[in-house]
Amino acid sequence: MPDQQMDARKWIAVAGTMLGAFMAVLDIQITNASLNDISGGISVTPDEGSWISTSYLIGEIITIPLTAWMMRIFTIRYYLLGNVVLFLIFSGLCGISTNLGEMIVFRAGQGFTGGVFIPTALTVIITYMPKNLQGVGQAMFGLTATLAPAVGPYIGGVLTDNVGWEWNFYINFIPGIIMFATVFATIPAEKMNLKLLREGDWIGIGSMALGLGGLIAMLEEGQRKDWFGSHFIQRCGLLAVIFVPMFLIREFMAEKPLVKLRLIASRNLGLSTLVAFVLGVALYGTIYLIPQYLGQVQGYSPTLIGETLIYVGFPQLLIFPFLPLLLKKVDIRALVCFGSILFAASCFMNSYMSPDYGKQQFAVANIVRAFGQPFTIVPVTALATATLARADAGDGSAIFNMFRNLGGSVGIAILDTVTTRREQFHDWRIGERVTAYDLAVQGRLQSIQAQFMARGFAPNTAMQQAYDVVKMSIRKSAYTMAYNDAFLIVAWSLMVGAVLVWFCKKPDPAKAQGGAH
Repeated sequence: MPDQQMDARKWIAVAGTMLGAFMAVLDIQITNASLNDISGGISVTPDEGSWISTSYLIGEIITIPLTAWMMRIFTIRYYLLGNVVLFLIFSGLCGISTNLGEMIVFRAGQGFTGGVFIPTALTVIITYMPKNLQGVGQAMFGLTATLAPAVGPYIGGVLTDNVGWEWNFYINFIPGIIMFATVFATIPAEKMNLKLLREGDWIGIGSMALGLGGLIAMLEEGQRKDWFGSHFIQRCGLLAVIFVPMFLIREFMAEKPLVKLRLIASRNLGLSTLVAFVLGVALYGTIYLIPQYLGQVQGYSPTLIGETLIYVGFPQLLIFPFLPLLLKKVDIRALVCFGSILFAASCFMNSYMSPDYGKQQFAVANIVRAFGQPFTIVPVTALATATLARADAGDGSAIFNMFRNLGGSVGIAILDTVTTRREQFHDWRIGERVTAYDLAVQGRLQSIQAQFMARGFAPNTAMQQAYDVVKMSIRKSAYTMAYNDAFLIVAWSLMVGAVLVWFCKKPDPAKAQGGAH
């Protein structure tokens, strides 16, 4: 079949939905560098403020599996337009929230409506673009998945430091209005199929919402609440154990399932979702670790944290224009493997940090990461969708994105636990060697004491200050070593992904540019 062209109307439609996907991913990360400021703004502790992110993720993970079914009912046009309006309403309400309860409800609403944009964008690529151009669409989709997390903390930090944390939410009105206008102008109206609501798999919907909601809450809040020592985490775990299996069984057995999980039996989609899970661990895991390290160990402001992560974002813009051609010319599995290894190399570089490791030291590793990431998400998306029929595009997209987001939540939960537990371990091991009886330690204490005495402190007070400085130095070293361990876990998980992708079937180059029709 000769190459097919797209008119300007379809290009604008694709660009509008990509903007929505970018906005949805951005909103996961934009608050990360500003959580302390937002928590202070609504008068809660940083620990309680973690729900600002958790509630968004719960809403998002619930809505992604619903999207394909909802699009069949309301059509792409009306479903997108309705969710854009609701997303902007919830964004505005987040900005005027005065307490944690309001913020949790409105952030969950943001996640529930914004999460629609991610699978819908991939569906539009498969259904609106001809095969020969779908590599371009997949590159655009990949850009939303990897660039948005990198620039999110920077945008959030700049807004928080200059105009206030509320603008982390108000900023959505700019891309949101543009998205609404493009969808309204370019995606044709179709007749809605409201009778499908009566035929809905409501048991599947209920079990999915309870199971995945409980699972995400458990993963996101587990470490902060001492895991199963908390009654709340126990209840969330119980919901996940009961209702996630119920959802899976229901979807495999139902005559009209909510999500066609049977598609996972497709070799490429099934294995690609596992690779996407691993990439979710790495992508969201590194975007979690770097701000945490910089804030906790280096005391960086939100803006400085964002500036450090910019090195992961902008170099990717040099790679994405070449990806559509590479998808046609190179074995997709080789691209994913190459990208994963390069991404892993950047994490190995970060596994040897010292307590002085800051913005400048991160630059090289972040640039390496930036050149590796585009070769992961984009090719694995092409691999997952290569054999999908148009009719299965929505379900395949939902499955793929659900696994990627679950990978992010699982990864953050593991890495959060690792950094906490390993910091305690390293602090204990360093403390075994650094004692007041060691001559070198005594000399260091006396040197610091002399510095404080020169500032006018009394000898006893100066010595106490010296002890505090040494303790702080030990803790800083322990935290740094813990983050080294965490980056090492991410690196090896990426190496697993680099191997796993080779078990996928090599797709036909023509089919790799889009689903079967």
